[in-house]
Amino acid sequence: MAGRYVVRTYGCQMNEHDSERIAGLLDAEGYVEVDDESDADVVVLNTCCIRENADNKLYGNLGHLKPWKEERDGRQIVVAGCLSQKDRGAIQQRAPYVDVVLGTHNVHRTAELMTHARTRGPITEILDEAVVDEHALFPSALPVRREVSWAAWVTIQIGCDNNCAFCIVPSVRGAEISRPFDDVVAEVERFAADGVSEVTLLGQNVNSYGRDLQLAARRDGDAEARIRPLFADLLGAVGQVDGIRRVRFTSPHPKDMRPETFAAMADTASVCEHLHYPLQAGSDRVLAAMHRGYTAERYLQRLAEARARIGDLAVSTDIIVGFPGETDDDFERTLDVTAAAEFDYAYTFIFSPRPGTEAADMGDMAVDPDVCRDRFARLRQVVERSALAHNRAREGRVEEVVVEGPSKKDPSVLSGRTRQNRLVHFVPPRALRPGSYAMVHIDRGAPHHLEGSFVDLVAEATHRTRIPVTSL
Repeated sequence: MAGRYVVRTYGCQMNEHDSERIAGLLDAEGYVEVDDESDADVVVLNTCCIRENADNKLYGNLGHLKPWKEERDGRQIVVAGCLSQKDRGAIQQRAPYVDVVLGTHNVHRTAELMTHARTRGPITEILDEAVVDEHALFPSALPVRREVSWAAWVTIQIGCDNNCAFCIVPSVRGAEISRPFDDVVAEVERFAADGVSEVTLLGQNVNSYGRDLQLAARRDGDAEARIRPLFADLLGAVGQVDGIRRVRFTSPHPKDMRPETFAAMADTASVCEHLHYPLQAGSDRVLAAMHRGYTAERYLQRLAEARARIGDLAVSTDIIVGFPGETDDDFERTLDVTAAAEFDYAYTFIFSPRPGTEAADMGDMAVDPDVCRDRFARLRQVVERSALAHNRAREGRVEEVVVEGPSKKDPSVLSGRTRQNRLVHFVPPRALRPGSYAMVHIDRGAPHHLEGSFVDLVAEATHRTRIPVTSL
């Protein structure tokens, strides 16, 4: 047996999917996943550089792992992800006991680099851009160990061509590269054959999917190629795959949101009635400073179009408080837009500078931390008011819920998600496997979840159950 491993993931869904790819690669090499570092021979830290104090968290974790590595010969520490892409050789300079440092463009080489480090010593390998090779870019050609057996991430695009002033993603993920249309559909078909019932299409800006493919076709002399939205077509094709009950996607960019996407959401039964629609700010002046490419009026107009086209649509968002130079009037405009949008939930953040971004050089325009905290609290009140109103409006309805597993607070209670991505807690009449679909009567709406009563079982989980195998 090659050994045992743990993968620890920080950050977004793209990082989570990369961790599944790393785990799949290690499984293919004969490694066995374990839950605790004390049982592991390899610890992989898949890092994020978007969240505040990401570097401090990494080096703190590495400090804790140093004595872990010294306890047993042959143990390895691997650092992957966005922070390693950004910091490069600095990681092994600060923590020379790290065996492997790799970036976002060479996840496929994880096992090879571990072998190199074991035989020839520590290695840092960071590629400046993705190699245009499906085996390097997308998970279809790599082993993948999914954390959830009944649901799967499907990467449709990597990189980002936007230049938002606060975002480091283009620097660490590179330019947008879309995955071939047929490859995406084929992977979803394979997942469905394996019993997966829900897929989430992943990209940094999913609604610009395919633009690069069409431009390349035109450069290659394809006279029939024309620039048109492909994401709506992809939603429709994925949604028609037999066995797929739910299709989700994240994240779209408001500047590229088009009526064709709303139509595909409305016309494709398996596409869920949930739209993550990042606002970031409600002030046109701040939006311009962020280089977001839309105004508050246009944002609300497109949101109204989506709600008019898609029945029972739930909408979530991202909002940043305290962007450099944000005035009291700017923030009041954000409150106004947030109230008008009536979001179902929001991910709210106090601005923190990410080294390497334009906004990181705006220190002379920084907003006072006490002011930021006050604004953050006021924003949360507005968001929770609309969230509570939406959830209370669900009371008395019967919702389809996919079972995710026992509640963290009470194992006798199951937790699941509606099509609108609302969290529901309910007591089942018997044990139900994660991935089963149940009808649940909504008894009570709270700001962040729903509580309900089991009504009926719609469908048993169809995915294969993993049976752990241990060597004697």
